[in-house]
Amino acid sequence: MRAVIQRVRSASVYVDGVELSGIDAGLLIFLGIRGGDTALDIEYIINKSVGLRIFEDDAGKMNLSVADVAGEILVVSQFTLYGDCRKGRRPSFTSAGSPKAAQKVYDEFVDAVTARYPKVKFGRFQAMMDVHIVNDGPVTMLLDSSRAF
Repeated sequence: MRAVIQRVRSASVYVDGVELSGIDAGLLIFLGIRGGDTALDIEYIINKSVGLRIFEDDAGKMNLSVADVAGEILVVSQFTLYGDCRKGRRPSFTSAGSPKAAQKVYDEFVDAVTARYPKVKFGRFQAMMDVHIVNDGPVTMLLDSSRAF
């Protein structure tokens, strides 16, 4: 499982021109699901995301988590995080989870992150979405549950 975490001033997601959900200051999590991801991968990404100290304290140092600043989280599924561009010019998505399997893992992620943190909103799995982001910083972090980076 992979995640791109962005610290945002605000973020919202639209489907067919209609706002599905949006947040004020907090984290935008683009979530990629790999074939074979398990509950351990889910917990790793949630624990890292919610605990990631990328918000500034009174001294101006990145020392606070989203929970510490009472921020919100927006989760948007993004299978392209498993796009492999090492060969040729057309990405391969063979490492991404199949739609049916990935939907199951995504639903488990939704349940787990909602149980862990109350201020979470979501995009729509497998939908073509427009994501509007006002980055804060910008601060962007990469997570991979297999610790590839």
